[in-house]
Amino acid sequence: MQMLFAADVAEMPATDVVRGYWAELGEADLDETAREFATRLAAGTLSNLELLDDRIRSRAEHWRISRMAVVDRNILRLAVYEFLYEPTPRTVAINEALEIARRFSTYEATQFINGILDAIKRDLDEQQPQRNVQPETEDSDTDARDE
Repeated sequence: MQMLFAADVAEMPATDVVRGYWAELGEADLDETAREFATRLAAGTLSNLELLDDRIRSRAEHWRISRMAVVDRNILRLAVYEFLYEPTPRTVAINEALEIARRFSTYEATQFINGILDAIKRDLDEQQPQRNVQPETEDSDTDARDE
């Protein structure tokens, strides 16, 4: 999120943002796998802004991307990038986005983000269902005693 925010505010190229983030702010003790994942998400999101913004715009009725709060639009972009390009289950991507929104945005923004992401998820589920993702079931909360 910090890389996306910096790129948005400073209008910097993705490579400069990623390099600067890891040089200045990145956690030194972060394992390489997590670092690569974060870099892939940030760089991928920044490389696909037009497509991501179009997808968001299709469900953000009466909202221009430029008028959304910087944090909110970047949470949406990141989640939609995960929907389209990562194997992360879409429901998990929504939950992650909402956790970020709860921490860095407002209660109203969390509802706004949830509504847009849920609509985009439904669109994508109709167009291109995710493969290799376990479907949610009503009895998924059943504990071992009930089996």
